Amino acid sequence: MKDALFRFFYLPQEVTFHSSEYLRKNSRCLEHLASLHLSLSGKTVLELGAGIGDHSHYYLDRGCQLTITEVRKRNLSYLKKRYPDVEVHPLDLENPVMLDGAPFDVVHCYGLLYHLSNLGNVLDFIGKLCGGLLLLETVVSSSEEADIRQVKELKINPTQSYFGLGSRPTRTWLFRELKRHFAYVYIPRTQPNHEQFPIDWSSHQSHSRLARAIFIGSRESIENDMLSDQLLMLQTRHD
Repeated sequence: MKDALFRFFYLPQEVTFHSSEYLRKNSRCLEHLASLHLSLSGKTVLELGAGIGDHSHYYLDRGCQLTITEVRKRNLSYLKKRYPDVEVHPLDLENPVMLDGAPFDVVHCYGLLYHLSNLGNVLDFIGKLCGGLLLLETVVSSSEEADIRQVKELKINPTQSYFGLGSRPTRTWLFRELKRHFAYVYIPRTQPNHEQFPIDWSSHQSHSRLARAIFIGSRESIENDMLSDQLLMLQTRHD
């Protein structure tokens, strides 16, 4: 435990956030996002739970007006140094307050939702923040029932739940809940080239490996062959 405390509180954030595992997953996620050919350039974008900002450059490189949020003070300090010309704000999604600039054209919420405990309230708040497109990636439970379970997390770990309690929704539950807040909900026909993103959900069973899924909520219909408005049981890897 002492070693963990030293690592999480005293070593630079890159030690945790820039492990080979994290860097690889981030790369595969952003490659996949680009492959969907969504209209994102020049949009106002809100990034939720940015960590130390390893997805932020994706939007900055596309000329977006980006607002970054994060709950941990150390991460906020790091973000302000890393992106001195970007709006960076504290935001606790378990006890949220409305942000200036809302609603945003795009809300980017990758790798955050499963670290939160009250997902119904969180999705309601995200819906109020989003004026156009929600891009959501999260760990899910393998069951296809409309269900959600809570899990304990190590809150001293800056990559896990700030309050020590996370959630594992099923894809069915999340798809249904997103439809309460967005007129159109889509699933990509492809998954990132990473083992944590299953492509055959009919054979996926509960085991120790994390299972991740991507969802897109939209205020308007999207004509895009890469997206399905059905909860797909079979997906493919993107090129």
